[in-house]
Amino acid sequence: MFEKLFKIKAAGSSVHTEIMAGVTTFMTMGYIIFVNPNIMANAGMPFDAVMVATCLASAFATALMAFLANYPIGLSTGMGLNAFFAFSVVLSMKVSWQVALAAIFVEGVIFILLTLTKIREAVINSIPKTLKVGIAAGIGFFIALIGLIGCGIVVDNPATLVSVGDLTSKPALVAIFGFLVIVCLECHRVRGAVLWGILASTLAAIPAGLTKVPASFVSMPPSIAPLFCKMDFSMIGTATFWGIVFTFFFVDFFDTVGTLVGVTTRAGMLDEKGNLPRASQALMADAIGTVAGSVLGVSTVTSFVESASGVEQGGRTGLTALTTAVLFLLAVFFSPLVAMVPSAATSPALVMVGIYMMMSLRDLDFSDFSNTIPAAVAIFTMPFTYSIGNGIEFSTLTFVVTKVLGGKVKEISPILWLLALLFLAKESSSWWLPAVAAMF
Repeated sequence: MFEKLFKIKAAGSSVHTEIMAGVTTFMTMGYIIFVNPNIMANAGMPFDAVMVATCLASAFATALMAFLANYPIGLSTGMGLNAFFAFSVVLSMKVSWQVALAAIFVEGVIFILLTLTKIREAVINSIPKTLKVGIAAGIGFFIALIGLIGCGIVVDNPATLVSVGDLTSKPALVAIFGFLVIVCLECHRVRGAVLWGILASTLAAIPAGLTKVPASFVSMPPSIAPLFCKMDFSMIGTATFWGIVFTFFFVDFFDTVGTLVGVTTRAGMLDEKGNLPRASQALMADAIGTVAGSVLGVSTVTSFVESASGVEQGGRTGLTALTTAVLFLLAVFFSPLVAMVPSAATSPALVMVGIYMMMSLRDLDFSDFSNTIPAAVAIFTMPFTYSIGNGIEFSTLTFVVTKVLGGKVKEISPILWLLALLFLAKESSSWWLPAVAAMF
């Protein structure tokens, strides 16, 4: 059955490998089940209901990705977008979370329409190889930074922005142990090295006091009634509402594009022209997931860069995503068990995945500066601005500028010119958007 649905043998994989990859992806994504409710609680939303809604939205969207696109990519509520939802829209702009959910619903509908018209697919396929390589490597650096921060090896410093944390702390030691386990297994070409590293780190975290074995592994999920279908469209006629929609739209669009390009490039899924097969189906899963998420009561659903962990474990088909989706559903009932995995256990996995993705740099043409510089900009800006979307924006603008300065204007596609203009409009919106809002 699985072979007929997902064409596993044609992808050079096996059912066992796909399932192991799906478990690995879930283990590295699982933190969202608890992080998202913590963030959304700042907007006045009930923690328990958000946790269940997060699991349901993630399971639904990831299953869609499996069946529509047959890609090993997991989806959930996007980090950064949930913070924008809670802290910027609700707390700073004084907009209710119900109105914010309505804005996300509208954004999702717009995404569906754009996907039907092939616009999003055209954007993905217009990205030149040098940017695809740079985006993949930049995501790798970004993931590694997230992992190092998660275990306290990298900490903030008012004087130098970042510095080394306490390497003798329990989280750091557990993470280092897990990383060494993964490295050892990888050196011996053991399948599932990342997953085994997470499990080994979790076991080490128990005597370290970073986690504990729960008294019960199963619990009944709370109701999502306080969130379900609570969108409020009362502000849809205001410039403020559409400004919120635009921000969600812009960040979600390019975070999704970046993740799809980065993960599929690393997995070797691009065709001979460097284009992404079944791009429309993958983007449709993402768009429908966002609409469904707003109905369930969570912020924007997007493709997760942590999917790269499953890809590195051999995941190549939708069975990997389906496995992740099933685990998200089970997490509704097994939340105590999921909560047992500390961030110190997932951190080494993220660092190793980051290293895997940096390997795409071997495909970069270093002999042509007009190709090297845009890729380098993507690599630098993603971790340093803590945003995949920013990396795509700045590297695209750099690509256009360097090609113009290098006398290679013909290498700039019409879509890249349009993207550059949109990026410039976004960066200048701080002065024109308030002026438009003042007119209404």
